[in-house]
Amino acid sequence: MLATLNDDFTSEKVILAVSLELSNKSWKLGLSDGRRDKPSVITVSDEQAQARLLAVVKVIEETRMKWQLPNDVKVVVMHEAGQDGFWICRALSEMGYPCLVIDPASIPVGRQARRAKTDRLDAIMLVNSLRAWLRGERDRMRVLHVPDELAEEERQLVRDRGVLQKEIGQHHDRMRKLLRTVGCWDEVEHHLAQRLQAGEIRCHDGRALPKELLARLLRECERLAQVEEQFKALTKTQVAQLSEAVQEKVATFAKLKAIGDIGAIRITTELFWRRFDNQKQVGSCVGLVPQPYDSGDTRIDQGISKQGNRRVRSLLIEMAWMWLRYQPESKISLWFAQKTHSQTPNKRGRRVAIVAVARRLAIALWRYIEYGVIPEGAQFKEVKSGG
Repeated sequence: MLATLNDDFTSEKVILAVSLELSNKSWKLGLSDGRRDKPSVITVSDEQAQARLLAVVKVIEETRMKWQLPNDVKVVVMHEAGQDGFWICRALSEMGYPCLVIDPASIPVGRQARRAKTDRLDAIMLVNSLRAWLRGERDRMRVLHVPDELAEEERQLVRDRGVLQKEIGQHHDRMRKLLRTVGCWDEVEHHLAQRLQAGEIRCHDGRALPKELLARLLRECERLAQVEEQFKALTKTQVAQLSEAVQEKVATFAKLKAIGDIGAIRITTELFWRRFDNQKQVGSCVGLVPQPYDSGDTRIDQGISKQGNRRVRSLLIEMAWMWLRYQPESKISLWFAQKTHSQTPNKRGRRVAIVAVARRLAIALWRYIEYGVIPEGAQFKEVKSGG
């Protein structure tokens, strides 16, 4: 896995640590150089995003001069991951200010039942955590890997297709429920607009649909047709819009049975846009590692950590079921069969075991795409002859 930062931070250097507590109307900056008792907190606010960013830079430079820090002092900025994405980190890095994006859930907080929480206190807590991280206390927060702009753009294609697919299901479900209100149980998936206009869809007693209900259903059909058109167009051109390197990975994954074109695109753009050093990093990234609770006489298995990308996690579970179906002779499938058949078969046991299959599959696919190691016992799709 590529390092988030290549800079060598040591305690011997003077470092100006800056935390950003982001909100819609203003940002609070927590600043600390480690030589003062308390961090300084300053608020910047502006309607324009670029102006607010420049205000942050101005505060940093004014603080450096006010505190009489060396001209070559290292400035490190940090903010939590959220709705702002990574544009702040990229912009500050281009200006010469190394920036970290962290997982908000990784910051340790007080365990009091009534804990004071304000943006000012959050900014102070963040900058203190950043200073501890710079001193080498890596467990104080978890730094995220910032994707490059191309990888982020390609990921939007997959996510947009997923949104369109969900909207199609929502339209079908809404029309089905509207018809239920008049006792109609007709299917809504096939040419509903034409059937409505022809008067084929009727109430439970054979009467025509109420005028207002018919008009609403026709409007739903129009919106559904537009979404379906966008969905088909995006699906058709999705691969062509990806970079050559990503297209090559997608083609490599799609050679395996149980992995279709859409699954190959999703696993590539959501997970394998980055590099990993070992299998532990892969399992941790997808959140499919165990999370034990062992304290005193209490020992509880809390399940998986569920950290990282939830889309990848759900995708891997789907791919795991497909892998069992289309790769029954693979080592992973045989392990699942032995695990579930050695015990009393039940639905919960299979659902627990499939999570382990998803983790093993993620590691196997990483070895396959990174080192060319074919999953043991896996089969490839038959190559269709031309003509």
